[in-house]
This record gives sequence, C-alpha cells and structure tokens, in this order.
Amino acid sequence: MNQQSDTRNLQSVTCDLLPHSGGLLWIPVHALWWRDVVRFLRQRNRIVSALATPLIFWLLVGFGFNPSFHNPEMGASGTYLTYFFPGTITLIMLFTAIFSTVSVIEDRREGFLQGALVAPISAATIPLGKFLGGMTLAVLQAFFFCLLAPLAGIPIGWWQIVLLFPAFILVGFSMTGLGFLVAWPMDSTQGFHAVMMTFLMPLWMMSGALFPMPAGSGWLYWVGLLNPVSYSVSAIRDALTLGTTTTFSHYLLSLVITALFGLFTFSLSVYLVARPKKNN
Repeated sequence: MNQQSDTRNLQSVTCDLLPHSGGLLWIPVHALWWRDVVRFLRQRNRIVSALATPLIFWLLVGFGFNPSFHNPEMGASGTYLTYFFPGTITLIMLFTAIFSTVSVIEDRREGFLQGALVAPISAATIPLGKFLGGMTLAVLQAFFFCLLAPLAGIPIGWWQIVLLFPAFILVGFSMTGLGFLVAWPMDSTQGFHAVMMTFLMPLWMMSGALFPMPAGSGWLYWVGLLNPVSYSVSAIRDALTLGTTTTFSHYLLSLVITALFGLFTFSLSVYLVARPKKNN
C-alpha cells in the first residue's frame, strides 16, 4: 500500500473517531498520536536520517575535537566523545521533532486538519496528539542511540535508565512543542525546514551541547542561561553522569525548567489552535 493510500485510510479512521467522541479528549488524541507514529515508522528514510546524521556528526566532531578538549569538571579521563554524547541525543530528539511536526503542514495541505478543526473536540486535542506522537518517536530514538553509550565511555545501568526516562519524555515533549509552534502558522514544508534550521540549530549549538558555556556575566553566559535547550541538554547529561560530575538537585532543576518550558509551548499551541484562522 503506498503512502497516499496509507494517509487516506488513517485519515478516514481518525475522522470516524473524532465526531463520535462526544467531546472526549483521549479517543481523538490516541487516533492522532497513532496516526503520526505509523506514518513516521513507514517512512524509513526519515528514521535513518534522524539517527544517521547526528551519529556521523558525533563521530566526526567528537574525534576531531577530542585531542584538544579539556573540561576541568570531567577530570583527566573525560573525553570530548563523552561530553558531546548528551548533546547528540538532544540533536536526535530535535531532528525527530522537526520530522514529526512537519505533518501539521502536510495535514493542512491534504485537508485532514480542516476536518479535525471543525469536529466537536477540545482545542487541546490536536496539539496533545501531535505532542505525544513526536515525544514517543523522540524517546524511542534517544533510547536506541543510548546503546552506543559504552563507545563514549558512559556506563548505562538501570539507574541511568530510570533517570533518563523522565528526562527523555520532558525533552521530547518540549522539542516537539517548538516544532509545532513553527509549523502551525506555516503552509510550506520548505519554509518550515528553513526556519527550523535557522532558529533551532543556533539554540542547540549555544546550549552547552558542543562546548561548555562560559560562567560569569558575558553575553554567551546569558544566552546559555536563557536558552531553553540548555536545560534539555543538562537534564540528559545529569542523568548520565549523576554522582560523578553533577548532583541530584541540579538534575531536578533541569527537569523542572524543561517541564515548565514544555507546558508553555503546549499552552501557546492550544491558544493558536483555538484562535480562528482564515486559512483553516
């Protein structure tokens, strides 16, 4: 079955569920979530590109900067591959959010989004379904990439998995929120990718993912402090290195700020969906 036929079948099932949900939230949310997950998994090129690009970037940049890298907080045994690993995971989740939220534009072009907007459902249904779909895909790919952690000299045990799980959920939710806010007002996938790369890549690069952000009062320090992606990278790094280079309170602080940012993006997304829009 080709992709267009797949999309039509999923759209038909979702539209059947939405009008009969009686205003319930979770039935249409589940339909939208499952629709995005199935569509992503059936496009293998999206899966490969979301993983392969950050992996190549991690290896090339990691081995390139490793001889000259020195971070006093990591000690003499800390390598750049180790330092860059949490940032690469964040980049994977960022890429996944980009690929998942582009479906907002595709749904509008196919007419599916207009049908969902006129259905008797809550304004939170569409954002929540999209957020959960992007978050699910981001979490799965992040855990898959964690299989390479031993190559970076990072041990992965049950304790790390327990700490990584809430970090991945909150980071995936907030990253998808950023993508949704960019995708919702746009009608062109080309413009969407251009804005995402222009806007989000600098946020990621100045989040402490590529290099330690300087302390003090310089402009780079304030960029890192006010950058929401910084706390996503910090939450993942703290989960991987808790007890060695960080404390549990710092890990919790990163989680709380990431959760607040995710809540902000979700609230703003609900507002945008509820607001009348001529194109819809």
